Amino acid sequence: MTDTILTQNRDGVLVLTLNRPEKKNAINNAMWIALRETFKTAAQDDAVVCVLLCGAGEHFCSGVDLSSFSDGEAGEEHPFESAARAVVEFDKPVVAAAQGVAVGGGATVLFHADIVYVGESLRMRLPFANLGLVPEWGSSYMLQANIGAQRAAELFYTAEWIDADKALNCGIAADVLPDANLFDHAMAKAEEIAQWPVNALREIKRTLRMHHLDAIDAAINAEQAAMMRQAGSPENIEAITAFMEKRAPNFRDL
Repeated sequence: MTDTILTQNRDGVLVLTLNRPEKKNAINNAMWIALRETFKTAAQDDAVVCVLLCGAGEHFCSGVDLSSFSDGEAGEEHPFESAARAVVEFDKPVVAAAQGVAVGGGATVLFHADIVYVGESLRMRLPFANLGLVPEWGSSYMLQANIGAQRAAELFYTAEWIDADKALNCGIAADVLPDANLFDHAMAKAEEIAQWPVNALREIKRTLRMHHLDAIDAAINAEQAAMMRQAGSPENIEAITAFMEKRAPNFRDL
């Protein structure tokens, strides 16, 4: 297990910390694999009643480490995809505590948490349109299931920054806390959940999620197909080039 993912079982609460603070917890291949294996193992371990997902340092997660996509063989499933499946299939409660930057995959993973608490410093973004790409992690379904189709469309189409108050008001977050109090509040809620029988919590989560699983699976498949069409497209190349050159992209002359 990589030290960029830290785990600690605190009386039934598995605290899972993204631990790459120098990169704003950007997730590379080793971390995707560790996330996948951690969730798969936790699903089978009755000593884990609830998971608390958080990030080390001042930020939750800046998303995918783009350099990781240069690794691996063409046509091979990227560990990003299998990690997403492991989170989707996890059948116990997940509480998340997010502060600072939560971008791309660092935002969409939160839509699969059962309860999300955010710090006042939260700056969330779904940067798919502006990168010439499409949503992932089944977020094209999960976000609108969580907050409604119109609000989800606004956030995806505009790629605007979402602060803590907007996250709360639109239904992404359950509560906003001062950053200094965020972890303790989320931990207290996770401990409150973890006092109950693990199998009862499993069954409750199944009743809450079973109606969504087919739609999530369909969304992931559609997103992967669309990502294959858009990755490396003229729009995507222009977006990345503009970012590297620190200029505004020009999508009109492609």
